[in-house]
Amino acid sequence: MDSPSSEVKVVSECFVKPKTMPEKWKEPYHLSPLDHVMLSMHYIQMGLLFLKPSIISDSDDPISPKDFMQTWLQKLKDSLAATLVHFYPLAGRLSTSKSDDPRSYVVFVDCNNSPGAGFIHAKSNISVSDVVESKYVPLVVQSFFDHHKAVSHDGHTMSLLSLKVTELVDGVFIGLSLNHAIGDGSSLWQFFNSLSEIFNAQETNNVLLKNPPVLERWFPKGYGPVHNLPFTHSDEFISRFESPVLKERIFHFSSQTIRSLKTKANQECGTATTIISSFQSLAALIWRCITRARKLPYDEETRCSFAANNRARMDPPLSLNYFGNCISAIRSMTVKSGELLGNDFGWAALKMHQAVIGNTSEEISKTVEEWLKSSFIFHLETLLGSMVVHIGSSPRFEKYECEFGMGKAVAVRSGYGGKFDGKISANAGREGGGSIDLEVCLVPEFMYALESDQEFMSFVSSS
Repeated sequence: MDSPSSEVKVVSECFVKPKTMPEKWKEPYHLSPLDHVMLSMHYIQMGLLFLKPSIISDSDDPISPKDFMQTWLQKLKDSLAATLVHFYPLAGRLSTSKSDDPRSYVVFVDCNNSPGAGFIHAKSNISVSDVVESKYVPLVVQSFFDHHKAVSHDGHTMSLLSLKVTELVDGVFIGLSLNHAIGDGSSLWQFFNSLSEIFNAQETNNVLLKNPPVLERWFPKGYGPVHNLPFTHSDEFISRFESPVLKERIFHFSSQTIRSLKTKANQECGTATTIISSFQSLAALIWRCITRARKLPYDEETRCSFAANNRARMDPPLSLNYFGNCISAIRSMTVKSGELLGNDFGWAALKMHQAVIGNTSEEISKTVEEWLKSSFIFHLETLLGSMVVHIGSSPRFEKYECEFGMGKAVAVRSGYGGKFDGKISANAGREGGGSIDLEVCLVPEFMYALESDQEFMSFVSSS
């Protein structure tokens, strides 16, 4: 499975517009400072794998798989059009307006001059078991998503949202690619859940969503839309990170294991008042074990970070349904490899806890103020450092709650976007109950060493 392009063939592709458009679609949809920094980041690519249902019919003539897929695809397309009514900026394109007198450089969403969101139907000759039972995530999974290797600035010519349906021999994969300048992981899964909600509604018109998105963009107090980025051309702030050859593997941690890790971390952290969370405990474990797998010299520095949803941390807090970017990378203190591995597990977990409590509204405001003084764009290669461990996504996102007439998804998978050596994505385990799946990306040498790490593998469950 090293040639994904030969295993996935596009059957059809089109653009989908919202069923109806609000008056605001004629106006420029401005990006916040927290959105602008993402212009050079990859599209977010997340998707769900479903088993095709048994084809049954009340009549004497069974429904053919072909007829089922045609009906199902049309319903999904109609549901997308209805969902875009609530998320209308996703049907737009990025646009840049420049002038010299007065000097101005602004990137915004143009909802007026766009063909809509992407909708692709593809087929593959592989089966569900080829995806979920392989030791490593097959390379073909990258072809289950549109906008391969695209960065957010490409939204000037590419759709800001693309939905790709790949029909497997016995399954269906729904892959979403979301422009990172338009939203973060919370935004993507809010859209995915809304699409599922509308798909399962008896009538797609005028559905009142349980969690309607808050589309009004956030700007710091006293500021409005950004009209003067310090650039004259996109070449000055766009770069294209190419990841090395990676091995990707899903490691499963049962709810019982997660509880035991939390207990162990709190027993060893050395303070009776601190309460270290389950996720902080798991982060400490993976940080220590990957550092050991990399065989770093004792004096080499390493750190662990993870993406944090800041909506509730803002002052005043933003709605949890705020649609856009509102995240930061919470970073542990940089420590020497020998110090991290020379101390016990609780010591590392305490470092993660301290990083989390340090992510205050004051720190977030400080970052925004720095951006307003000197605008910058994130570049993946400069954010990383060679020996970082970074955890993205979240087990709190309601991923397995998304259903599209085929029952509960059998797996969550992601695309090429944003991956590098040491990138980890955290998902809730399919069985729920606090279980967690970690999608770990490492260069082959480090992956093989991690798989031989007795401490790490003692916590990994077989299912």
